[in-house]
Amino acid sequence: MQVRMVDLQRQHQQLAQELESVVLETLRGGYYVMGQRHAQFESEMADLCQSKHAIGVNSGTDAIKLALRAIDIGPGDEVITTPFTFVATIEAICLLGARPVFVDIDPETFNLDPNLMEAAITPRTKAILPVDLYGQIADMKRIKEISDARGLKVIEDAAQSIGALHHDRPIGAFAHAATLSFFPTKNLGAAGDGGMVVTDDDEIADRIKSLRVHGTVGGTYYYNDIGYTSRLDEIQAAILSVKLAKLKEWNERRRYHASLYRTLLANSGIALPYVEPFNYHIYHQFTIRHPDRDGLKDWLKERGVDSAVYYPVPLHVQNAYRSLGYQPGQFKRSEEAALQVLSLPIHAQLTEDQITYAAQQILEYAPSGALV
Repeated sequence: MQVRMVDLQRQHQQLAQELESVVLETLRGGYYVMGQRHAQFESEMADLCQSKHAIGVNSGTDAIKLALRAIDIGPGDEVITTPFTFVATIEAICLLGARPVFVDIDPETFNLDPNLMEAAITPRTKAILPVDLYGQIADMKRIKEISDARGLKVIEDAAQSIGALHHDRPIGAFAHAATLSFFPTKNLGAAGDGGMVVTDDDEIADRIKSLRVHGTVGGTYYYNDIGYTSRLDEIQAAILSVKLAKLKEWNERRRYHASLYRTLLANSGIALPYVEPFNYHIYHQFTIRHPDRDGLKDWLKERGVDSAVYYPVPLHVQNAYRSLGYQPGQFKRSEEAALQVLSLPIHAQLTEDQITYAAQQILEYAPSGALV
């Protein structure tokens, strides 16, 4: 049996008629950039996130960069974030000339540990950039309390948590803005790149709307800022609007698959994902910890079960960021996680038989693989 990490072909088959219809209608309509479908999707996403503004952009990476630009992050500024995340999080900080300052993770949730934030704040700190890893929102309520007390802005990297809840509130509720990614493998994925910023702040929204179109203000060919070309195109917006109608169902399916894994692996001794009681986890990934992660990964591959490591090398020890001056051993929780985490297939198109088969292969490799 094959158990794929992602199956976008099967996902497309489920919506093929509707998706192909809206793409053809968009092509025939002749309006391909920031048209009616783009506006419709922005409105739908604002409703989902209970936010005043939803601004479509070219990618999740651009969403972070534009959100940081909108709060005037630049050279000399420090932005506190996590070393255990996808590179785009700190790439955006560095591209603006600012410095990422790392805070280690909570070893259970893999998200930035707010209890370690205070020690990292300096007079140069201007913002906090927490990441909702694997589909579980970071402890945003606590992060907001700390940041408010210190007069800091909060930009939430919610690329992996579209549809998740924190204290019954959606992404962005405890931040000045939240950034989203519609990369094809996300819970809500485009047929290419796409991203978004959601915010209740009018000034942030207006700045991003300008920056995404070259810094335009007051009409075409008038510029108040040095901006970018970063627009969500009409075809991607049309596709995403169709898929958005399925997001709740797909997220619930992921949660059901997670419950199956928990039942099947309950007595394995393997460390299963921890969910904070105040969070609604949407399982972008179902990530376990195992002391022989690489051996288990190879074992599963031989038996037709995909798996993936997110992420094998923390950012503070990546070659591209050596100039930041961090050393191995500075963020031990992140480094330990990088050696042990393994994400299992969890997407909505899987069957119960596939989940059961994957779990059985894990049990055969580690019937008592307790994490020590």
